Amino acid sequence: MGNVKAFVLVVLTSLSAATSVNAVAETKIAVIDINSAIFASEPARARVKQAVESADFVALKAKLEGSTADFQALAKEAESKRLTWSQEEAAAHQKKMEYVKADAELANRKIQAEQQQLQQKIQQEFMPQLQKVIGEIVKEEGITVLLRQEAVIIAASENNLTAKVIDRLNKSSK
Repeated sequence: MGNVKAFVLVVLTSLSAATSVNAVAETKIAVIDINSAIFASEPARARVKQAVESADFVALKAKLEGSTADFQALAKEAESKRLTWSQEEAAAHQKKMEYVKADAELANRKIQAEQQQLQQKIQQEFMPQLQKVIGEIVKEEGITVLLRQEAVIIAASENNLTAKVIDRLNKSSK
């Protein structure tokens, strides 16, 4: 009786192992970098270019560059003349430098906020089309598991769908 139980246990274990090997063999895993897929596509790059060339963005960049140049000029002036200045002149110059630095930092924060807002807007705009394209490719290639590239340590290049998705997005926009 003990041999029968042992035999049944061995058979069940073998069947279980064979079943899990088949399940793994049937699983096709792929990865994708969603942000790269969106922002490397021609339509998204065109939207970014349009935003970067807008009058508001150009004015912000000019403000940042101007403030940065002013700060550098004031710093150079302070370095060359500070020994000849009175305490009041040095304090006034330092205050002027702090104002210019604050202007540059504010312009930089505005640019970063504009870029982040643009990025979110583009992601929202292109997400439905991206999901459709990903769904098509997953179905065509029989992929059963799709992971974000950021979540994977190593993936073979043939398992990365990003380039295929970018290509399909580019073709669908024409």
